[in-house]
Amino acid sequence: MDIIIFLSELGHSIRPWLDDISTAIVACLLIVFGGDINRFLRRRLSKYNFIIRTLAFILVNAFGYGLLIVNLSPLLHRELLNIPNYLSISIITVIFIFIGFWAQRNKQA
Repeated sequence: MDIIIFLSELGHSIRPWLDDISTAIVACLLIVFGGDINRFLRRRLSKYNFIIRTLAFILVNAFGYGLLIVNLSPLLHRELLNIPNYLSISIITVIFIFIGFWAQRNKQA
Protein backbone atom coordinates (compact mmCIF):
# COMPACT_ATOMS: atom_id res chain seq x y z
CA MET A 1 0.00 0.00 0.00
CA ASP A 2 2.88 2.36 0.70
CA ILE A 3 4.14 2.03 -2.87
CA ILE A 4 0.74 3.19 -4.21
CA ILE A 5 0.86 6.25 -1.95
CA PHE A 6 4.44 7.00 -3.04
CA LEU A 7 3.56 6.64 -6.74
CA SER A 8 0.46 8.77 -6.24
CA GLU A 9 2.46 11.56 -4.60
CA LEU A 10 5.12 11.34 -7.29
CA GLY A 11 2.46 11.40 -10.02
CA HIS A 12 0.85 14.41 -8.36
CA SER A 13 4.19 16.23 -8.22
CA ILE A 14 4.77 15.88 -11.99
CA ARG A 15 1.23 16.90 -12.95
CA PRO A 16 2.19 20.59 -13.54
CA TRP A 17 4.74 19.44 -16.14
CA LEU A 18 2.51 17.00 -18.04
CA ASP A 19 2.28 19.44 -20.94
CA ASP A 20 6.07 19.49 -21.29
CA ILE A 21 6.28 15.74 -20.76
CA SER A 22 3.72 15.08 -23.50
CA THR A 23 5.67 17.32 -25.87
CA ALA A 24 8.87 15.46 -25.00
CA ILE A 25 7.21 12.09 -25.64
CA VAL A 26 5.91 13.15 -29.05
CA ALA A 27 9.26 14.71 -29.99
CA CYS A 28 11.18 11.61 -28.90
CA LEU A 29 8.86 9.36 -30.88
CA LEU A 30 9.38 11.51 -33.96
CA ILE A 31 13.13 11.41 -33.49
CA VAL A 32 13.13 7.63 -33.13
CA PHE A 33 10.71 6.98 -36.00
CA GLY A 34 11.78 9.92 -38.18
CA GLY A 35 14.41 7.87 -39.94
CA ASP A 36 11.84 5.22 -40.86
CA ILE A 37 9.43 7.87 -42.07
CA ASN A 38 12.13 9.53 -44.19
CA ARG A 39 13.23 6.16 -45.65
CA PHE A 40 9.62 5.36 -46.56
CA LEU A 41 9.23 8.77 -48.17
CA ARG A 42 12.55 8.43 -50.03
CA ARG A 43 11.46 5.05 -51.49
CA ARG A 44 8.07 6.41 -52.54
CA LEU A 45 9.53 9.53 -54.16
CA SER A 46 12.63 8.00 -55.77
CA LYS A 47 11.09 8.07 -59.26
CA TYR A 48 10.25 11.78 -59.10
CA ASN A 49 12.33 14.83 -60.00
CA PHE A 50 14.96 16.12 -57.58
CA ILE A 51 13.03 19.34 -56.94
CA ILE A 52 9.83 17.48 -56.09
CA ARG A 53 11.73 15.13 -53.74
CA THR A 54 13.43 18.09 -52.07
CA LEU A 55 10.16 19.97 -51.62
CA ALA A 56 8.50 16.87 -50.18
CA PHE A 57 11.31 16.39 -47.65
CA ILE A 58 11.16 20.06 -46.68
CA LEU A 59 7.39 19.86 -46.20
CA VAL A 60 7.55 16.65 -44.19
CA ASN A 61 10.57 17.53 -42.05
CA ALA A 62 9.96 21.22 -41.46
CA PHE A 63 6.20 21.43 -41.39
CA GLY A 64 4.93 17.87 -41.00
CA TYR A 65 6.91 17.00 -37.90
CA GLY A 66 6.21 20.40 -36.36
CA LEU A 67 2.52 20.02 -37.07
CA LEU A 68 2.52 16.58 -35.48
CA ILE A 69 4.21 17.90 -32.35
CA VAL A 70 1.83 20.85 -32.07
CA ASN A 71 -1.30 18.74 -32.63
CA LEU A 72 -0.44 15.48 -30.85
CA SER A 73 1.06 16.98 -27.69
CA PRO A 74 -2.21 18.50 -26.43
CA LEU A 75 -4.04 15.24 -27.15
CA LEU A 76 -1.48 13.25 -25.20
CA HIS A 77 -1.53 15.86 -22.42
CA ARG A 78 -5.31 15.56 -22.14
CA GLU A 79 -5.07 11.77 -21.98
CA LEU A 80 -2.34 11.87 -19.34
CA LEU A 81 -4.51 14.16 -17.21
CA ASN A 82 -7.26 11.52 -17.22
CA ILE A 83 -4.98 8.85 -15.77
CA PRO A 84 -4.83 8.50 -11.97
CA ASN A 85 -1.67 9.90 -10.37
CA TYR A 86 -0.26 6.54 -9.27
CA LEU A 87 -0.59 5.18 -12.81
CA SER A 88 0.55 8.28 -14.68
CA ILE A 89 4.11 8.19 -13.32
CA SER A 90 4.33 4.48 -14.14
CA ILE A 91 2.97 4.91 -17.66
CA ILE A 92 5.25 7.86 -18.41
CA THR A 93 8.25 5.91 -17.17
CA VAL A 94 7.31 2.89 -19.29
CA ILE A 95 6.84 5.09 -22.37
CA PHE A 96 10.30 6.63 -22.02
CA ILE A 97 11.86 3.21 -21.34
CA PHE A 98 10.15 1.86 -24.47
CA ILE A 99 11.44 4.78 -26.53
CA GLY A 100 14.95 4.23 -25.16
CA PHE A 101 14.88 0.50 -25.88
CA TRP A 102 13.51 1.10 -29.37
CA ALA A 103 16.21 3.68 -30.10
CA GLN A 104 18.94 1.40 -28.76
CA ARG A 105 17.62 -1.56 -30.73
CA ASN A 106 17.67 0.51 -33.91
CA LYS A 107 21.08 2.01 -33.07
CA GLN A 108 19.77 5.55 -32.74
CA ALA A 109 21.13 6.25 -29.29
